[in-house]
This record gives sequence, structure tokens and C-alpha cells, in this order.
Amino acid sequence: MSQNTARQVLRIESQAIASLIDRVDESFDRAVDLVFRCKGRIVATGMGKSGIVCRKIAATLASTGTPALFMHPAEAIHGDLGMLAQGDLVLALSNSGETAEIVQLLKTIKRLGIPLLSMVGNLDSSLARDSEIAFDVGVDREACGIGLVPTASTTAALAWGDALAVAVSERKGLRIEDFARLHPGGGLGKRMTRVEDLMHAGDRCPLVSCGAPMEEVIYTMSSKGLGVAAVVDLHGRLSGVISDGDLRRLLQRDGGSLLSKTAEQCMTRSPVTISPGDLAEAALHLMEERKITSLMVVQDTGLLAGVVHLHDLWGTQFF
Repeated sequence: MSQNTARQVLRIESQAIASLIDRVDESFDRAVDLVFRCKGRIVATGMGKSGIVCRKIAATLASTGTPALFMHPAEAIHGDLGMLAQGDLVLALSNSGETAEIVQLLKTIKRLGIPLLSMVGNLDSSLARDSEIAFDVGVDREACGIGLVPTASTTAALAWGDALAVAVSERKGLRIEDFARLHPGGGLGKRMTRVEDLMHAGDRCPLVSCGAPMEEVIYTMSSKGLGVAAVVDLHGRLSGVISDGDLRRLLQRDGGSLLSKTAEQCMTRSPVTISPGDLAEAALHLMEERKITSLMVVQDTGLLAGVVHLHDLWGTQFF
């Protein structure tokens, strides 16, 4: 029985979202343009479940580069209207379009000259009539058994808000670099971490010169604890790399004569590299693909910037 209910709820809510597709018209383009040109904040407002949806829409807008916040309509009419300022844009959500607390805000919004977008279930409502652009996000029925609990209607409104936020972010040309700056913490932040934020640089970098004797190379590898040494020329450009695996193979081949050689004579030339600004996730994939545990981090000029180790990526816990 419960499984049937779950399938029915999911079916109704998915149909509610699908029904919105044919309602996308030129008014949606105008709304995207209004949000894109907004010099202030997008102030989302709604009561009850609609308010919760508005919080999510505001959060999505903010996380994709559009300053946004939630204003509780009941608190707004009791003093919080100071949150609104010239240059802002209000996005109001009310299924009936007649929510008393929202309707009380309309005169003030108009007096301040603030543009108003709305999402309603009734285009012949006070909120819709006072809006510069009103979107019909109404549904045929809610997904609950009594047909009253906001379920399909809130799902549809949330999907429409996501569509608006994504369209605006594309209009702004949101890049992965921008998204990374807006998500420094949590799982998303870890996935957006840059190699330069994790690499071993400066005194922590296992660095040796081309002419360094192998005794020095072995000491450097042991003291830095990364199982690898980066070999650079006189100008600091990466020339090659020597790994623990290379040492084992060299000992098997050269035996005791190994210590008489230089780093340049023993190094692996043209090692796998990555740029400081690349994502840590890309570094992980490259290591897995090439079956290595360290990557040389090299600037565009060829200068060695540092070394990133597989253990550094494990610490981010994003995979």
C-alpha cells in the first residue's frame, strides 16, 4: 500500500513539473533579463510552505552568483520592510495569489518602485495583477490524499525557481571558477578545491637540482616523506622526477654504483604534470588514470610550483 502511495505521489509531482514546460514563453526571457540587470538583491518572499520554497530559490540564486535573500512577509509588515532598497527586485510566491501578508506588501513595493515578479497558481489574483511578470505555476491537484497539503504545487514552484536561477547564471556566464569561489566549504567546496591549495610548495617541496648526487636525492625523498623528488634546472624549471619505484629499479640495475650518479642521470624525463589552478578532482582522476601517487605541479612558464600527493587528495574526502 505504501509503495503504491509513493509511486502515486511521485507520478503526480513529476507531471506537475512536466506541465510547466509548455508555459515557458517570452515572459520567462523578460524575467531573466530583469534578474540579470538587477543592481541590488533578489528578495524572495512567501508564507508557510511557499516561504520555505522561497528560501531555497534565494539560496540557489545566491550560490550561482546572484545576490538574493528571503524576506518573511509577516515580519516585513511589522518592521522588516527596511530590508528592501532601491535597485532590489521582489520575487513573491503564493499559490492563491491572495495571501493576506503578501497582498499587504504590494502597495509598499509599488511605492518604492521595486519590480515585482510572482509565481502563482491563479493569474486572476491580486498578486498576479500587481506583478510586472506573473508566472503560472498552478497544478491540477496536490499529491496528498485529501488534495490540500502543498506538495505538487510547491514542487512545481521550486522547479520553476531552479529554472530561473540556472537561466540567469548562464546569462551571467557563470564559470566553474566562480562556482568554486562561492562554495568554499562542504562537499561541493572540497570538489572545487584547487591543486595549488593542496600541493607541497616551498620548503615542503622535495626539490633537487639536476646535478645533485643521488645520496642527496635519497635524503630529500626520505625527509619530505612524499616518495618522490622533483628535479629542476638552474632556472627552477622541471626537468624530471625520481620516485621510490625508480630507486628500486635503479638499485636492481646499477647496484652500488647508484650513489655515484647524479639526479639528471637517474631521473624520468617528461613526467606527468598538472597546473596549479586545476581542480583537485582532476588531479585525482589523472593519478588514477596513470597509476601514480604524485603529480608535479607546473606553471605555464615551466617553473615547478610544487608537488601534490594522493594522500593530500584523500584528505579532501570528495570521492
